[in-house]
Amino acid sequence: MGVPAATTAKSKAFFFTAQVLAAAAAVMVLVWCIHLRGGLAFHSAGDKSLIFNVHPVLMLIGFIIMGSEALPWSKQVNKCIHLILHGLALVLGAVGISAAFKFHNELGISNLYSLHSWLGLGTISLYGIQWILGFVTFLFPGASGSLKATFLPWHAVFGVFVYLLGIVSAELGFLEKLTFLETFGTVNRFSGEALLVNCTALAVLLLGVSVVLSLIASHLESTKVYSAD
Repeated sequence: MGVPAATTAKSKAFFFTAQVLAAAAAVMVLVWCIHLRGGLAFHSAGDKSLIFNVHPVLMLIGFIIMGSEALPWSKQVNKCIHLILHGLALVLGAVGISAAFKFHNELGISNLYSLHSWLGLGTISLYGIQWILGFVTFLFPGASGSLKATFLPWHAVFGVFVYLLGIVSAELGFLEKLTFLETFGTVNRFSGEALLVNCTALAVLLLGVSVVLSLIASHLESTKVYSAD
């Protein structure tokens, strides 16, 4: 039996809203880090901030947005796409975190002193555990059908939980970095750059909301289909 058209429209509306917000957030973080903050570099003998700039770019585009794209592909027929996208998000997120550590170490700044760093490291650790458990349960070597059925709802709920932790960590990261820039007088609190960073953070927050609402709408569609039978 087909999915009710009205419900399908709601799910698609949230999905396309998430796509627009993801594109907007990606453009804004690139403008901020490349145009306003001077560019990206994994190695820099001079301006070490170029190393740090890799962190927000990869954490947003590579981790948050890639993770957002992976979530709707969780159906059985698309589980390989789901796994690959999450794997790419995990790798890019790890590189993004290593850039932050490299920046701190080269300038003699302490690591893991803020809530953002604690939550961020915890998030990517949980993300990695989630990916490994999903791989061995659903792909290779694969669990029994009954174990898969038992594990699947917990896998889905925990995945959304970790995704939301990533959104919260990103919000804290934008706030922390902008506060540092404003405190040291690098950026005026009423400047265009401050407005851009705040708008980027707002877009990321709305992206997270849209993705979760899209998943809820999709779940409600499935529930209606099953109950109708």
